[in-house]
Amino acid sequence: MGILAGMRVVESSAFVAVPLAGMTLAQMGADVIRFDLPGGGLDATRWPVTKDGQSLFWAGLNKGKRSIAIDVKTPEGREIAQEIICAPGEDAGLFITNLAVRGWTDHETLAARRDDLVSVTLRGDRHGRPAVDYTVNPALGFPMATGPEGHDAPVAHTLPAWDCIAGNMVVSALLAAERQRLRHGTGSAVDLTLKDVAAAMLGHLGIIGEVAINGTEREKSGNALYGAYGQDFVCACGGRVMVVGLTTRQWSNLLKVTGTEADIAALADRLGVDLTDEGARWRHRADITAVLAPFFARNRIEDFATRFDAGGVTWSVFRSFAEALAEDPDLSTDNPIFQMVEQPGIGRYLSPGTPFTFAGLTRDAARPAPLLGQHTEEILADVARLPEGEIARLFDRGIVAEPPKRKIAS
Repeated sequence: MGILAGMRVVESSAFVAVPLAGMTLAQMGADVIRFDLPGGGLDATRWPVTKDGQSLFWAGLNKGKRSIAIDVKTPEGREIAQEIICAPGEDAGLFITNLAVRGWTDHETLAARRDDLVSVTLRGDRHGRPAVDYTVNPALGFPMATGPEGHDAPVAHTLPAWDCIAGNMVVSALLAAERQRLRHGTGSAVDLTLKDVAAAMLGHLGIIGEVAINGTEREKSGNALYGAYGQDFVCACGGRVMVVGLTTRQWSNLLKVTGTEADIAALADRLGVDLTDEGARWRHRADITAVLAPFFARNRIEDFATRFDAGGVTWSVFRSFAEALAEDPDLSTDNPIFQMVEQPGIGRYLSPGTPFTFAGLTRDAARPAPLLGQHTEEILADVARLPEGEIARLFDRGIVAEPPKRKIAS
């Protein structure tokens, strides 16, 4: 049983951050109910998709949740949705969204129904403008520092990093506000913006200080690890590896296993620097790389992999997504966070549960995402507490929907 068992969270969301937050809570045991439109919302067909158009994105970010398909564009649908959000119970009244609409899902409107409501709202920026990871990232400068040395154009990265961080901050905010409610009985309206999440990290990582105090601009450095030593190398087999000498121990282990201790000592003497200093390794990374490169050029990855692991070297092979899935045992059922899961409408494939291990608690198995509206009837009955006749009327009028029973069974 998950550590959050008994908690009920309602989610109205799209894109990455808030769906990720809801899934994280669900995988820790919370009952997470997401609102979906009867025909599917913004993410229902988002790429990547299967050959027949089923969204692997949607299935990936909604694992373990319950789905109610309800037409919140109608007054009656909104009324029922508000009832679900504000349903009674000390472990209920928790709401996360990045689709807040004034007049029906803003905190003030909902708090009129339940004064101890906890809501966490993620917005684009503090001025009320929309934003996504792919607009926030370039606005703050990261693509200008990403890419090969000497490359003039900005390089955006594939990972929606700010969405991922923001999603977990939504979880943190919800749990902090719920603790406040448990102690003092008061609700909370928590506001967070995607751009502020990224802007804060710009400061936390010292980049604001680097510009403001040092008057310097971060330059592109390819795959080098900024501020210490880390570099990629092509090996004799044609494969590419990344090696890191960030700490003194990592640096010492790298030199020992590659047999370059004497050559690096001679380089330090010639340069008149102490290469046990991280900053010195960064400044002289090209000279260090020239010393290390022959080792990799004459060795295949299989020639040194075991020695690197035994010698405590911090390193990795560069892989494609497909190669990682085929070769890395951490992306398999050898890793207890993963199980083979049958996702209705898609098929059976490897799916992760929670990466947390809580001492004394058994990790819940990974669960599939629901079909669109799979739990509509049970949520209307158990949470909204509507009688059977009223539920039937809502289905007849198209206010709510559910998939065919045969599809759920399959």
